[in-house]
Amino acid sequence: MDIRSWLTEQKKKDLLRQLTPVKRLPAGQLVVPGHPSRRLLDFSSNDYLGLTCHKGLMAQSRHFLELAGCGAGAARLMSGDLAMYHLLETEVAQLKGQEAALLFGSGYMANCGVIPALVGRKDVIFSDRLNHASIYDGCSLSRAKVVRFHHNDLNHLEELLRKQRGTGAALIVVESLYSMDGDRCPLQDLVQLKEKFDCLLMVDEAHATGVFGANGGGIIEEDGVAGRVDVAMGTFGKALGSYGAYVAASRTMIDFLVNRARTFIYSTGLPPAVIGASLAAITIIRQEPQLRRDLFARVACFKAALGAKGLTNLGPSQIVPIMIGQSSRAVQIAHALRGQGIFATAVRPPTVPEGTARLRFSITRHLSHEALQQAASLVGAALETS
Repeated sequence: MDIRSWLTEQKKKDLLRQLTPVKRLPAGQLVVPGHPSRRLLDFSSNDYLGLTCHKGLMAQSRHFLELAGCGAGAARLMSGDLAMYHLLETEVAQLKGQEAALLFGSGYMANCGVIPALVGRKDVIFSDRLNHASIYDGCSLSRAKVVRFHHNDLNHLEELLRKQRGTGAALIVVESLYSMDGDRCPLQDLVQLKEKFDCLLMVDEAHATGVFGANGGGIIEEDGVAGRVDVAMGTFGKALGSYGAYVAASRTMIDFLVNRARTFIYSTGLPPAVIGASLAAITIIRQEPQLRRDLFARVACFKAALGAKGLTNLGPSQIVPIMIGQSSRAVQIAHALRGQGIFATAVRPPTVPEGTARLRFSITRHLSHEALQQAASLVGAALETS
């Protein structure tokens, strides 16, 4: 591959990714060095509940840093198995309605470690077409046969299960809340299918944990299916305001993953300061359901303001995609909005399918109702003039 030619071609197609240094400010604002707008409203963050700068998280993070230092020093199966990890895993298991849990370095590492541990060459994976890249990479690493079903189409999934279930192990992998479309998986019907065809079910709750459920336990809690999900994966780096990831499952499953998940076995444990912040976050989301109510009041405000501009079918969650189509137009609109103080990312292929480039608006508690209404008005105007 000619690397320079490839980069030039990506730039011509408006598909070149570039890092943008930013400085985060209070009230959901960013500063981009060198940008003419001094402050931009941040619609790209997954800090849904505004916990990244919560005093409780910072205080407990600082306490754990002073208690145990900056790092674990080793992989947990060597000498890095700090007692605090077990405390956090117990809290996660209770939050997710499971017997046990296991920590991972990131959501990407969790998916790339768990999926190959569960299935192999003689097995089959049924994966939603819009699953995250980390899920697909985990599927590839497993070397199992991968069968993709139409997004959220359980009739299609059942048809494929009848034809291609086979006699080996079978794993169904979905996200409970899809990060680029903001729509929910029909989990109650899905668990019936997985039981009917004797499959394992793995649910990625990265964007749902903390946001949905009476206790913040995610959509598996809200839909009442936690006990019927074999593996519930999620992250601390979104609504929980920290970093890292977890898998919650039966005690037997977790014992198995300790022995089989390579991204766990061969990785240094998470930093103590991160563990402290994550423990504080779980306590807060359980004890303060008002955080979720505040978030969805803002979601409703933004969608109503967009509706007044003729934009409808905006989904059931805090993730609001504005479909554009062409990558060049999505980049153009995102650039125009940035000039008006709105930081919203243009999401393009290969992150989303060809021809479905979009602006992804992520609503957080940082953003005031007034800011949301102002942003919706600017979005409507930008779409009309682009």
